[in-house]
Amino acid sequence: MFFNNVTQLDDAIAQKKLPELETFPCPYDSSAARSGIIRIIFPEFTCVCPKTGYPDFATIGLYYLPSSRCIELKSWKLYLNSFRMIGTFHETVTFHLFETVKNILQPHWLLVTGDFFPRGNVNTTVVFETPGERPAGADILLNALKPHCRQMSSDNV
Repeated sequence: MFFNNVTQLDDAIAQKKLPELETFPCPYDSSAARSGIIRIIFPEFTCVCPKTGYPDFATIGLYYLPSSRCIELKSWKLYLNSFRMIGTFHETVTFHLFETVKNILQPHWLLVTGDFFPRGNVNTTVVFETPGERPAGADILLNALKPHCRQMSSDNV
């Protein structure tokens, strides 16, 4: 019954069920210093497994060095919340988010992470990044990326 209410990602795109993403002009020139990275973390992303109908939970990380446009936060939140009843694989939805932001913003640099909570003892983290050198400051933001699964340590042995 629950699974009957799920829309597959390709169908949602074709039927224009996803809201529009809004942007605004970047308030600074990031190309000169190759700095001014924006990090947006969305810790409550949900979508639905297209095979089982079970919910998938993830933290979506958006890291980008803007060119002329920035993403408007409320529209990004509403966009991500619209996936709640969309059936898609972890890899597919992360790639979709990467391509969508890349096409709308055309940033100097972009990285999108999908860090999915473990289900069945399997932790999945999917990362897409534009080619080229990372801008100044990117590694400071990325060092905090840790998977949601428990790490084995000598204390656990």
